[in-house]
Amino acid sequence: MGKVIIVLSISVDGFIAGDNVRLEEPMGEGGDMLHDWLGDTSDPRNHDVLTQGIGGLGAVITGRHNYEMSIKWWGADGPTGDARLPVFVVSHSSPKSVPESGVYTFVDGIEASLKQAQAAAGEKDVSIMGGANIAQQFINANLVDEIQLHVIPVLLGSGMRLFDHLTIERTLLEPVKVIDTRAATHLRYRLVK
Repeated sequence: MGKVIIVLSISVDGFIAGDNVRLEEPMGEGGDMLHDWLGDTSDPRNHDVLTQGIGGLGAVITGRHNYEMSIKWWGADGPTGDARLPVFVVSHSSPKSVPESGVYTFVDGIEASLKQAQAAAGEKDVSIMGGANIAQQFINANLVDEIQLHVIPVLLGSGMRLFDHLTIERTLLEPVKVIDTRAATHLRYRLVK
């Protein structure tokens, strides 16, 4: 069984989205710049981080809010594009309209979603992505093995914070990997349990 990894882009001051998140602007005001590193061609290490990350994944878990905000861009293939990895959306219900031949499964609860994602992933990793609330739920339930952050050199000043609302005890993190580029500092930590 692979690892359970939270993977998110984040500002230096801890925001994963700007203010006023809405359908027209799913990353909030100024939040799109948190994903600019994905298209940065000035340093091939950014592309390597992305392709190696997707290559190690077997499934993705996201929250319903992130799904609703992102489906317009993801389409039937989901956030991994051509890789078409299965996406388990934590939700109490399924939406009325889901892309035909899509990669999405709607599951009630984080434990049930993790069980299904791990079964689909086999020996590969499961990524928890897109949304502070879903990441916080997994951290609080002690279900996370690693946290991978793509730290963008910007101070957003306000928006959606990743590490608010944690109820866990102090948890040590062991650095696994650091890759520093102009577009992002890619950090990977193992949670010491």
